[in-house]
Amino acid sequence: MHKAEKGEKSVRTYEVAFIAAPTLTSEELEGFVAQMQTVVEGKNGKVVKVDNWGKKSLAYKIKKFRDGYYVILTLEADGTIIAELERRFRVADHVIRFLSVRIDEDLKRSEKMKITRQRKSVPTPAPQPMSEYQAGPPAAPIE
Repeated sequence: MHKAEKGEKSVRTYEVAFIAAPTLTSEELEGFVAQMQTVVEGKNGKVVKVDNWGKKSLAYKIKKFRDGYYVILTLEADGTIIAELERRFRVADHVIRFLSVRIDEDLKRSEKMKITRQRKSVPTPAPQPMSEYQAGPPAAPIE
């Protein structure tokens, strides 16, 4: 991998998942997600996809809640933007859990595997037997 030039930030792909408290209304949740998108875009990042899974039950109690709203943001950003989002998640009372994962290497790996599978699925032609003209002169007998 190459190092970024001085002053240049490397853009990577991240998945940021958070669970919001079930006490939020849908308007408040949408407003919070829009606020996070504004933060990302304000720092020259790009929100690729917002995946709102809705209200789901939790595997165990978190901060006295049994369920929460799951939201997953797919971002193209640098590390400072992710740090800012995580700081805002820690401060926000209605975010009960969050996790940021860098997925760009996984995407590259899956693309490479897909190309390899495609190459293997293309049948290679069977080798043709050589004719006597291609084979060359017969070998000299050993005495």
